Amino acid sequence: MRRAGAFTLIELLVVIAVIALLMAILMPSLQRARQQARSVGCQSNLHQWGLVFSMYAGDYEGRFCRGCSSNNTNDKRHWARALSAYYRQRQILLCPTAWKPYDQGGEVPFGAYTGPDGVLLSYGLNGWAYDARAADEAFDRDLENFWRRLDGRQGADVPLFLDCLHAEGRPYEKDTPPAFEGEKIAFDKSNNMIRFCLNRHRGAVNGLYLDLSVHKVGLKELWALRWHRRYDLTGPWTRAGGVRAEDWPAWMQGLRDY
Repeated sequence: MRRAGAFTLIELLVVIAVIALLMAILMPSLQRARQQARSVGCQSNLHQWGLVFSMYAGDYEGRFCRGCSSNNTNDKRHWARALSAYYRQRQILLCPTAWKPYDQGGEVPFGAYTGPDGVLLSYGLNGWAYDARAADEAFDRDLENFWRRLDGRQGADVPLFLDCLHAEGRPYEKDTPPAFEGEKIAFDKSNNMIRFCLNRHRGAVNGLYLDLSVHKVGLKELWALRWHRRYDLTGPWTRAGGVRAEDWPAWMQGLRDY
């Protein structure tokens, strides 16, 4: 005889099946909510970086730091050292999706780069946003391309500080996209756009602009931003430049065009 209040095996199986079904329905939503929360946290970090850049520029007549051509981020002219006195909370150095070092198993795009004094970074500077005045501060690049100053009047489409797999990068319009998702060529000086083209936020990265606004940047949109003063906005990887959907690597073909 069945005891009052007890469940039968069939009833328990039905309950378990219902719970499993609900979990299957809810898990994608929960995952999206976690990703959205991390993206919001990333944008919050970048807003704080806007204050850091603003304070530094305020102390140096509106100018950025000078930059350096060595790969040593301990050089005091490098942004990571020059700005270190303007913040205390090291967590703003790391996107919430990318906090584990590459040499400890962090994978592209969710790995962190080891910067000066062993500090981990998962953001990088638009390397054209230096006040470079000599060849040894410009990686032998054209000095006329550098932005030099924090100027909100012309900065709505000029990236300043973004999700990155290196401390900085100096992209050109002809730089090619990563051949596959997760390709890591952090030290390839011939193609710096690849350092920023990271699928950290569902087909996008987060970025701080020269006018100190913060918003998401679609991965294909990276080629449509004004990285340096003479950057061609009709380059070969833009719709204005004639790029076709099939020209992009397979992993990027379904992303929004710009």
